Amino acid sequence: MSSRHSSETAADLAAVAALLEIAEELGVSPLLDRAETFTLDDLADAGGMTGDGATGLAEALCASGLVERTGDPRKLVPCADMAERRYESGYLSWSLNANRPFLEHAPEFFRDPVGAAEKYQRDGRRVAVSSRWVGSMGFYPAAFSTIVESGPGRITDLGAGAGALVINVLRTLPASSGVVLDMSAGACEEAARAAARVGVGDRLQVVNRKIESLVDDPTPVDGADLVHAGFVMHDVSADPETLEAVLRSCRKAMAPGGRMIVTDAVPYAPDARERKFSALFTYLHAAFMAIRLPTQAQWLEAFHAAGFAGVTCTEHRMPGARMFVATV
Repeated sequence: MSSRHSSETAADLAAVAALLEIAEELGVSPLLDRAETFTLDDLADAGGMTGDGATGLAEALCASGLVERTGDPRKLVPCADMAERRYESGYLSWSLNANRPFLEHAPEFFRDPVGAAEKYQRDGRRVAVSSRWVGSMGFYPAAFSTIVESGPGRITDLGAGAGALVINVLRTLPASSGVVLDMSAGACEEAARAAARVGVGDRLQVVNRKIESLVDDPTPVDGADLVHAGFVMHDVSADPETLEAVLRSCRKAMAPGGRMIVTDAVPYAPDARERKFSALFTYLHAAFMAIRLPTQAQWLEAFHAAGFAGVTCTEHRMPGARMFVATV
């Protein structure tokens, strides 16, 4: 049997990503992610569509193999590998949609970086959605399992967004409590609502602050057994002294024997598996966001300079992503 041509693989990835983007915009992604049977009426209600609209979308999803029909023609079930399909689509979504302003206005960014940065900004929702899709298999599972295996009594997540990671940890570890810190007031409000919805609101503290504020006031990490930061510390790393100060402040405030877990990216990973996406990730951050990602050696040096006793580094599935685990 002949192997598929690479262009056919690219066509499949593009089609799946586009269909999943449409589903996301319509608000029907939860139906596709539950691995449970749903009806055409469910699809119409979730997406605010007419019956004809739901039928047309269902036909496309079935024809593409993303969903399958059951014995009842009005009942559908997502494909068994939906999680993998969404993960793959995340890379296209992040590259082409989350970073759309950079791609569309590249000449302006090169002629007037400051002016273009003020004029054209990324859509935060698209960044969050695509990052969630990539993270679902690219880095979230490893970070989550490492945290749970540590069994922290108290956990703080820096740059936590809507707090999904800590909320899931608290649901898994009923004796734990947590703190989520984020500079976005909207994200903090959603974190509080999400925690209340699943019954862990009484064990979660929400703090609306910048990570840099920990240098002067490390209260959110006081007594934490584990501090986590996912793809946020590279924003701080623009000033190595500030990065070291934040890390040092965390170390001093954490409980004895605690651990700090930082998931972030290294620049231009050379391995064949990583090099293409890592090159894009590195370049977009440097050229359009004025962020130069620290090398693996620089990350390790920063942890040691901040006084952590030991640091390990593990590759994530996402190309260029690394998980640093530092012990107090």
